Amino acid sequence: MLNDKSILITGGTGSFGNALVQTVLLRYPGVKRLVVYSRDELKQFEMAQVFSPRQYAGLRYFIGDIRDESRLMRALEGIDIVVHAAALKQVPAAEYNPFECIKTNVLGAQNLIEACLSNGIQRVVALSTDKAAAPVNLYGATKLCSDKLFIAANNIRGNRDIRFSVVRYGNVMGSRGSVVPYFLEKRKTGSLPITDPNMTRFNISLQQGVDMVLWSIENAWGGEILVPKIPSYRITDVATAIAPECRQEIVGIRAGEKIHEEMITARDSFTTVDMGRYYAILPIGGAYSLEEYCTRSNATPVEPGFAYNSGSNSDFLDVEELRRLIFDPAGKVNP
Repeated sequence: MLNDKSILITGGTGSFGNALVQTVLLRYPGVKRLVVYSRDELKQFEMAQVFSPRQYAGLRYFIGDIRDESRLMRALEGIDIVVHAAALKQVPAAEYNPFECIKTNVLGAQNLIEACLSNGIQRVVALSTDKAAAPVNLYGATKLCSDKLFIAANNIRGNRDIRFSVVRYGNVMGSRGSVVPYFLEKRKTGSLPITDPNMTRFNISLQQGVDMVLWSIENAWGGEILVPKIPSYRITDVATAIAPECRQEIVGIRAGEKIHEEMITARDSFTTVDMGRYYAILPIGGAYSLEEYCTRSNATPVEPGFAYNSGSNSDFLDVEELRRLIFDPAGKVNP
């Protein structure tokens, strides 16, 4: 699928970017070009110690910011596929620095869309988040705007052979800034801060996220928001799995947080289909109908009023399952 193709990953030095680069280099040794595009030269230097351009001939590291459209235009020359993972995603930082978040997550998304339309890109997959569904914080609101921009970009592609799609999923276990590394660090103090004992989150592994993006590159029609079927966890169970000896201290919910996250709201149900491994939220008034999509993708419309919520999810990870995901049999933290 990706052999003889040129791929660019925005935000390529993040947790997802590292995992995607590793997977592409392993599965597709004939990849023509793989460009890691990010603004942090130190992370690029560190990543290049693991994935060296001397070892992988098609691998390149580009310094650049998605806020800079002219740099994007140059970086996208000769690229076939774009995976958009760049974002400002820390909720408290976004609340404190709102327009900086908007510049990257909204204006940067539009810059990328314009550059893709001008450079003959064939496929674009943008990463989203469960916080974009019925958002209550600025980060979620900016990602909802980004989702809308990428979906609507299909309306202005003209006769170009390009498809824009979005992949939306929940918390990535062990990724930078997530609860697992935070709890691993805090367990040294003997106390783990719990915002709310009822809090739940969706859970997905880095590799599951990578596999879904690769599936989307090959199978997405353009215009859908694809959502994986994944388990939930209770925040108190994560704390118990990591440090059962620690006291769990209730500190209160933070500004912009939800008790439970959603990936599909009841309002989305009228255009959502079940594809087996994934759900797809289809665009309203797009180039294809719900019936056509279901027929060709072997999908089934969900029931009106259906919602996909981490609190009402039918699949939950228990403490032992969480412990196995976090630690290897020797008790070391899984990478």
